[in-house]
Formats: sequence, structure tokens, C-alpha cells
Amino acid sequence: MDASLRVDIFTIFPEMIDRMADESVIGRGRSEGVLDVRAHDLRATTTDVHGTVDDAPFGGGAGMVMKPEPLFGAVEAADPPRPLLYLSPAGRRFDQAMAHELAESGGFSLLCGRYEGVDERVREHLVDGEVSVGDFVLAGGEIGALVILEAVGRLVPGVLGNSTSLEDESFSDGLLEYPHYTRPAEFRGWEVPAVLRSGDHGKVDRWRHAQALARTIRIRPDLIDARGGLTASDEKLLAEFGL
Repeated sequence: MDASLRVDIFTIFPEMIDRMADESVIGRGRSEGVLDVRAHDLRATTTDVHGTVDDAPFGGGAGMVMKPEPLFGAVEAADPPRPLLYLSPAGRRFDQAMAHELAESGGFSLLCGRYEGVDERVREHLVDGEVSVGDFVLAGGEIGALVILEAVGRLVPGVLGNSTSLEDESFSDGLLEYPHYTRPAEFRGWEVPAVLRSGDHGKVDRWRHAQALARTIRIRPDLIDARGGLTASDEKLLAEFGL
């Protein structure tokens, strides 16, 4: 079977990527051939005995900077799928919409920086763009790359055992996900809402949507604003369940 999505990740820790990519749903997708995840060692094309990938910055300053030669060399040797995205706090904020874009792309690549970052010529002439997993700083791009790999990979057909579960997830329709319950029906005095045990599937669907609306209003009102606010039917649904 030809993989439906290829993801190449360039890093000085390829074992870290391979180890995590072999686990859970991503590992299953990889083993079944629907995900082609390739971890490339940025030291592979270095020419010195130490496999040096960094050097002191011109102009002085603290820390080290990743050199252009090994990064260009590793990418050019692998001929990876494009776009090639550099993990950077300055990049486009990764979200569920971007995850869907990448899942439908057929393939993409990620470059993991370390130290104080990469030589600017890498950003200008090697990568196609930059991506950020949040407004914070990590020691390197590997954790961010794994976040993107899992978020994107699970959207690829055949990776999840039950693809319909994607339809009700957080952000799938601009809302946070509704609450879930399972057995037992009563635990330490806390009962599962009666509507979920009623057998009335239409009412269950309405309750779940009302709960998703209420949770989003409470926790992420910005998502409600992004949807254009509450509609008349939203308000009616909230009123039906006293929310």
C-alpha cells in the first residue's frame, strides 16, 4: 500500500522522532503503511569527525547557531516533500485548520532547530515557511514536530480505528468538545446526566451540541466570536437545557 501522507523530519535526534512515531495511533498508521514518517539526522552530511552542526554567531552573543552547510546538505540529500517548515516561535500558529491543510497535502517536512536557532540563510533560502506550536520557547523543535505529526497524522484516513470520532472533536466545528461519560452511571454520588441514558438519540445530539456551546462560551469565547456569535438557534438550544 502506498502511504497517503509522507512526513520528513530533520533533527539532530532522529531516534527521538522514530521512538515516538512508533507509538499509539501514529505507530499503527506507520506500521500499516498509511503514514510514511522519515527522520533524518542533520549530522549525516557533516564532514568533520565531531559531526558539528553549530558555531558561534558572527557579531558575538550568547549561545550557538546551527550552521547552513549540514542543514542544506541533509535536506538536499533527502529530497523531501514540500513544504519544508521550520519550527520557530516566529512562525504561523499551528491549529486544527492547519492540521487539516497538511493532512490533505500529500506530504510535508519539518526542520527542528536547536541552540539559538538557525543561520538566517536557512530561513531565507532553504525552508518554505515557519510554524509555531505556541508562544513559548523550547530547547529545540522536536517536541513541536511531534505535536504536529500526531495532530496531522490522526486525520489521515486509516490511521484512526473509528474515523467518525473526528467529527465531534474539539475545533471540528469551531467549538470545544462536549463532555463524555461512561460506566458506572453513578460514581461517588456523581451521576451521568439522565438525558444520556434516555435512549432519545435526537435529544442526546441536541444536549451535546448545547454543552459544546456552553463550554466554549465559558472557556474560549473567542471561538464564539470567530463563528460570528451565537445564532438564534444556538440561543434556543441553550435555553432548552437551561444553559
